[in-house]
Amino acid sequence: MGTTFDESAIDDALAELTAGEKVWAQTPLRRRRELLDDIHTRTGRFAGDWVRAAQTIKGLDEDSPLVGEEWMSGPLAVLQATTALAATLTALENGRSPLDGVAVQEAPGNRVAVPILPVDTYDRLLLNGFHGEVWLRPGVDADTARRRAGLAQLDPSATGGIGVVLGAGNITSIPPLDLLYELYAHNRVVVLKLNPITDPLFTVFEMVFAPLCRLGVLRIVTGGADTGRYLVHHPDVAHVHMTGSAHTHDTIVWGPGPEGLERKKDKRPLLSKPITSELGGVSPTIVVPGDWSDADLRYQAEHVATQRLHNGGYNCIAAQAVVVSKEWDRKDRFLAELRTALTNAPRRAAYYPGSEARVADALAAYPDADQVGAGRVLIEQLPLTDTPLLRTEYFSPVLGVVELPYEGGEFLQRAVDFANAELTGTLGANVLAHPRTIRRLGIAFDRAIERLRYGAIAVNAWTGLAFLAPRAAWGAFPGHTLDDVQSGIGVVHNAFLLADVERTVVHGPFRPAPRSVLHGEPALSPKPPWFVGNAAAATTARKLTEFYASRNPARIPGIFLSALRG
Repeated sequence: MGTTFDESAIDDALAELTAGEKVWAQTPLRRRRELLDDIHTRTGRFAGDWVRAAQTIKGLDEDSPLVGEEWMSGPLAVLQATTALAATLTALENGRSPLDGVAVQEAPGNRVAVPILPVDTYDRLLLNGFHGEVWLRPGVDADTARRRAGLAQLDPSATGGIGVVLGAGNITSIPPLDLLYELYAHNRVVVLKLNPITDPLFTVFEMVFAPLCRLGVLRIVTGGADTGRYLVHHPDVAHVHMTGSAHTHDTIVWGPGPEGLERKKDKRPLLSKPITSELGGVSPTIVVPGDWSDADLRYQAEHVATQRLHNGGYNCIAAQAVVVSKEWDRKDRFLAELRTALTNAPRRAAYYPGSEARVADALAAYPDADQVGAGRVLIEQLPLTDTPLLRTEYFSPVLGVVELPYEGGEFLQRAVDFANAELTGTLGANVLAHPRTIRRLGIAFDRAIERLRYGAIAVNAWTGLAFLAPRAAWGAFPGHTLDDVQSGIGVVHNAFLLADVERTVVHGPFRPAPRSVLHGEPALSPKPPWFVGNAAAATTARKLTEFYASRNPARIPGIFLSALRG
């Protein structure tokens, strides 16, 4: 389908999906799992085409290490997701819970935690030192979690109509992962509308998802806002899922301009059907003061730079507010290292529409900000309340620093209060802390993590890992409403198909190997390939993708050699 608005073509696609819903209702679990296996194979076959299309979209040179981001957040993410979903379907097909054999644990606050990383030997090898779990809502016990895991696949014949997925324009695996979740978690056949930015991927996606298109349960369309409006309001559509900004969400739900604002005020939505969403916000990185070495400062400064600059800063989960202790004796050195890391990160095109204007808005609001090169902005000593950076998702390479006048454990508790109360959005939060500090704080540290009201929390890691881990649930902290949507409603990914999800929590090593080993950390991972300063990122990410496509263990030594060169 072309980029021009074609009402009759959309009507035809929806009519085909109406017939396809009946086919999907009659498709047994075994066949649904085989479809995932087929998509997995095709993703591996067309991974190179996928990455080349992404390079074109984002203006990346083919020899840039930043191409590694496109391997990892593109085909690699889908390869891992199809493998994990297929394992869940296999369990259900054999009359078992997807959580059978999974050691469900206790989490703070009368919660249970479902381990999602590591799951197998390859996780333990390739992400050594990283671990994570999904926390369910308070009061949900382990037996209930096991019984309800599987969601719509517990009754595969009960379909949910046609779902529209409005695809994201930034990370290329988001539309594929969202359509798979609609189909498998909710039993809805899908029309995927691509964001115009990603139109060059149309042919690749049609090739990868040809098995679903042939079955009549997926249609992929292109077009602008008029196509999206026609789809979401079409009487044959039962549900809408979108990824984007809160502004776009409100335009869809309430309508544009002053009329939309009036509708929102009166709680009269223009959209007459349910909508789920994954939206952005102002994500914090809380830097807990401690006895950091110079090497620690350099490494974690590059870590924070990565959290802001991955994909050029065009991530819903990109860190935007760094929260530090004014009393920390290493604060000034850390901020100097952060400035250096932002300056030295590889240059790249500002490909996402409106980026320059958003950077200009930040500079107008903060005329004393540092322009650290390549359109990047660092704003230090932000006011603690009522300032644009804490309320506005800039979706560009703009990073702010907030200094709180507290030390030690009190700093951490106050930083949590600050993030919960002052920052827009609840998608993800990062916490960086020295292992000795974590041990010293003990239960107070655990309590701080529990109190953070975010859908993904990363301790000595980046919440982007929660996006990439296929069994992690991805979405805002629960409880938002249409008229106060914050970072969205509902979750995606979640390959165990867990019900009652509250958040995902991931942990990583404070130091990379070999320093981690020298300091007694049980972690063998070198600098992660998603770090923006990783010189071997493209090669490592391509080798990882090739491994996950084939699961051939003979490829693992090559991955390690490349990773160590990073």
